[in-house]
Amino acid sequence: MKSIPVLTLALILAACNSPKQENQLANTPPTPTSYEFLVGTYTDSPIQGINHLYFSPEENILTVETIAGGIANPSFVIASKDGKRVFALEEESGTPGGQILSFARDTMDNSLRLIDQKESGGDHPCHISISPNEDFVILGNYTGGSLSVFKVSPEGSLTHVQTIQHTGKSVNRDRQEAPHVHSTTFDPEGKRVLVADLGTDKLYVYDFDATRTEPLSLSGEFPVTPGDGPRHLTFSADGSEVLVVQEMAAAMDVFSYQNGELELKQEISLLEEGFTGNVGAAEIRLSPDGKQVYVSNRGDANTISVFGRRPSGEYVLVQNIPSGGLMPRNFNLSSDGKYLFAAHQASNDIVVFERDQFTGKLTPTPWKAEVNKPVYLFRLED
Repeated sequence: MKSIPVLTLALILAACNSPKQENQLANTPPTPTSYEFLVGTYTDSPIQGINHLYFSPEENILTVETIAGGIANPSFVIASKDGKRVFALEEESGTPGGQILSFARDTMDNSLRLIDQKESGGDHPCHISISPNEDFVILGNYTGGSLSVFKVSPEGSLTHVQTIQHTGKSVNRDRQEAPHVHSTTFDPEGKRVLVADLGTDKLYVYDFDATRTEPLSLSGEFPVTPGDGPRHLTFSADGSEVLVVQEMAAAMDVFSYQNGELELKQEISLLEEGFTGNVGAAEIRLSPDGKQVYVSNRGDANTISVFGRRPSGEYVLVQNIPSGGLMPRNFNLSSDGKYLFAAHQASNDIVVFERDQFTGKLTPTPWKAEVNKPVYLFRLED
């Protein structure tokens, strides 16, 4: 009698492990891989604004749709780690100048609801960064030559706490007649903010202390080659180097970085030997695996340059490839490093490249999406 329950249990287990059950599990299709980005644009009509890009290579789907219209020139847009809070700019000038906007994002349908809007503290704000704790945002006003700090409440409202005005100029009378703050970037520790000023040809390092009434205090100024025009920057994977794109020189500068101090190690041109024409280096990004650096160049070049790092620490050019459109102001990589998306302001499109994850080289794909003047791509977490 006592053996009957054991036998019954054995029969149940056998049924659960039957070939039919295994086949059903094996035939369950995997969820297609997909990627999502927020797209900042320049606008020409009230219906344009912030866009959302969706890409599923396995389903052969690439779409871009407007999720917040009626915003003037939202050229830079970022999100919190969970994707539920979005910050964008209105890159405008005049009275009262530019604006910074805070949104709540519905992660189910990607819709944006405006929470707050404040003056940026200067003309043509062009860059935003968010503190590691996501309780402060810092923006750069390009024409205004200043940077502004805002406290972010848990509900997403903005409170202005500090504006710092740069002074000075450099050698190019047309482009460097005054300060032009082009980016404000937190270092990996979140203890400092590095500011690239194209107008003064300097990198500024500010200490960041969230407990202070005015969180930023100047730590150091580091001049670059006169006329180079520093624009954007990124950090090496270990945080020991700062990689800077020089817009006017079309070059990448490599600096060592320790305790807020910068020292130039290397400068590499983005141009092929014998190139003639206009240039305008724009964006610089590290691959997700930290192995390669990518830089875009506009003007007559319209290229993306790929750099690798030798064991000695020297960076070398791996590839110069046409960006697939006109004026590649911005680009970004998928989180797995398989794809690069290039946004073209002048040809009104976003094109997709496949990335070799060993060499870092890019290969064009047929995927392309049309969108009005895309100028920034922010990767949403998968």
